[in-house]
Amino acid sequence: MTDPSIRLAIIGMGRMGRAVDELARTRGFDVVARVDSAHNRDGTGVTAESLCGAQVAVEFTEPAAALPNIHAALAAGCPIVVGTTGWYASLPLVMNEVARVGGALLWAPNFAIGVHIFERVVEEAARLASAAPGFDAHIVEIHHSAKKDAPSGTALKLAQAARRGSGRDVAVTSVRTGSVPGTHELLLDAPFEQIRLEHVARDRRVFAEGALLAARWLVGRRGVYQMRDVLEAPRASNQI
Repeated sequence: MTDPSIRLAIIGMGRMGRAVDELARTRGFDVVARVDSAHNRDGTGVTAESLCGAQVAVEFTEPAAALPNIHAALAAGCPIVVGTTGWYASLPLVMNEVARVGGALLWAPNFAIGVHIFERVVEEAARLASAAPGFDAHIVEIHHSAKKDAPSGTALKLAQAARRGSGRDVAVTSVRTGSVPGTHELLLDAPFEQIRLEHVARDRRVFAEGALLAARWLVGRRGVYQMRDVLEAPRASNQI
């Protein structure tokens, strides 16, 4: 007997929302609601009725829309996975709201599993380089020209990882051009040599895949989580 499909709502039908929609059925989800920006102003389009009994929602919109959408989903009693970045200054407020209503939120600046592996590599590489003479660290990130926030949330997390490793602040350079899904690089430069470590997202479906993994994991949970909670859970809980 196969497991029943998880009822999924997608908030935001831009490029990422469409990528989630395309993958959902093959990953064991039934998309019961699609909330696009034309019918959702300041979160008013996200209601218990419009979510159509979804067990979990995935949100990919833009920074100004993310916070109202989160509050609306929590008010509707729907766990929400948020892939939008640029709203993190309000995270303490959101965490209080999740606790108050007994809801569930999972947020991540990047849902590519390889990025979370890369974050650990960056921290260790920065630690090793800091013990050697002459190395400076720098993060470079490249995204498509329509991306609203710069630096990206992923670049900021990688800079934090490099700082944990090296004990020093690490500068970030952001490039916005073309239709690049996402490239992040750690540059370790010394007078006579250079190390370059890079993660390249080749297709936006890598983010959709990770978001669906997170959505399945979040069903039935309460609290605020990040992608590392999903990846560090027992393997059997991670299958989609």
